[in-house]
Amino acid sequence: MAALKIKKGSTSHSAYNLRPNFSDEVETHTLAVLVDNEPGVLARVIGLFSGRGYNIESLTVAEVDHTGHLSRITVVTTGTPQVIEQIKAQLGRIVPVHAVHDLTVEGASVERELALFKVAGTGEKRVEALRLADIFRANAVDSTLESFVFELTGTPSKIDAFADLMRPLGLIEVARTGVAALSRGAE
Repeated sequence: MAALKIKKGSTSHSAYNLRPNFSDEVETHTLAVLVDNEPGVLARVIGLFSGRGYNIESLTVAEVDHTGHLSRITVVTTGTPQVIEQIKAQLGRIVPVHAVHDLTVEGASVERELALFKVAGTGEKRVEALRLADIFRANAVDSTLESFVFELTGTPSKIDAFADLMRPLGLIEVARTGVAALSRGAE
């Protein structure tokens, strides 16, 4: 009797569909994690990422409920859909974690970031820096005869675009807060 030459998962009629349900494409996701505000919680959450080699693009943490002692950790991370699902599942198993929301897949959300830019220049470059800051609605929060510090709030792509335009004009330093995000709508 000859063996059948059938590849594993080659048919959807099999009792065991071995074909992958996810793609291998790397995606960026924004996760909102509600946790107890107590010492060591952030270290445990970040330890999950570092221990498994997951990358964090952005991280913001703040207490959001003083009476309930709850903090919100907003993490922007990248990975394949399988990796993102694994991250969410593992975050949900950490004891002080109350909720994990993937704002990228749960519907429309609003993302903002705050950045400070130190730009040095004189003459025409100084005038051009002020003109671009006005276009991007950046505020000059500090000014000397040789430099400016601009404050800009917006999406991460807006922050990146402003930085790219300021580099040839004398961008010295950038400080970014990381992404803060909320889902849109009543819930």
